[in-house]
Amino acid sequence: MLSPERLALPDYEYLAQRHVLTYVEDAVCQLLENKEDISQYGIARFFTEYFNSVCQGTHILFREFSFIQATPHNRASFLRAFWRCFRTVGKNGDLLTMREYHCLLQLLCPDFPLELTQKAARIVLMDDAMDCLMSFSDFLFAFQIQFYYSEFLESVAAIYQDLLSGKNPNTVIVPTSSSGQHRQRPSAGEASTLEGVEAALFYQCLENLCDRHKYSCPPPALVKEVLSNVQRLTFYGFLVALSKHHGINQALGALPDKGDLMHDPAMDEELERLLAQIPGLVTSVTAGPEASCLPPRTPPRVGSPWRPLHLARKVDTESDGSTEETDESET
Repeated sequence: MLSPERLALPDYEYLAQRHVLTYVEDAVCQLLENKEDISQYGIARFFTEYFNSVCQGTHILFREFSFIQATPHNRASFLRAFWRCFRTVGKNGDLLTMREYHCLLQLLCPDFPLELTQKAARIVLMDDAMDCLMSFSDFLFAFQIQFYYSEFLESVAAIYQDLLSGKNPNTVIVPTSSSGQHRQRPSAGEASTLEGVEAALFYQCLENLCDRHKYSCPPPALVKEVLSNVQRLTFYGFLVALSKHHGINQALGALPDKGDLMHDPAMDEELERLLAQIPGLVTSVTAGPEASCLPPRTPPRVGSPWRPLHLARKVDTESDGSTEETDESET
């Protein structure tokens, strides 16, 4: 049964909207890179496993940043993977710095850019120093907005700066006596007491921008709702409002509501199943009262029971064989 969206679009438009060609090209590249290993069990099985992983959102694990940000589905999958892997940070009430959150991101994407993490942290910290501590939920929802809508927010920042300098980016608007171009600019004394830009004029500029960013833009109706609640706002005030908006989080669909952020029954069940396979390991669920008196022990390392072949990489080409530890491990 085809969805109404599928029936309403021609084939080529639907395939382009879903970025199917991106995944086909990536699958073929990985097939050529690992053709010797794949030949042992067949090309058909490889493509089946690859596209199953795309549907499940696990295809972005340990991939390069250029691939992770290539499509909206990849971005949403990365957000969901980051939440599911590290939600225990929030569950335990731990507060981390921007650098520490960046290290967590690099565990899933080794070349994840520091600049993007810094921008997300700035939404939370505002005027505070970048080495201040942040809760997991605050950082996660700010990171969601900055990562998923990064190109859109770059354009928003340029529009905001134009409005601050007295320019009106909407050149298509016919000047009238009530237009922004004919408004009297505030005096130096007024400008020092006013903060940010007018929300109504800001929305007029963003309305055209939303039309151009069809796949990387919050729903225009929700943007209007955010801006209709205030008369003036700053750029980072706008980002904070986006990150805390329940409707925008639902429209994006990658993360649960804030109240459910620490609950993932499916992942908890899977973790308990995996931990139960480790001999001699006492878990928090099965441990008795006497377990708390035992000295801590390091659980043995166990290999993954299944590793998709399209994620395999030859270790000898990536490692220089060095076993020297860095100073960062001691901090």
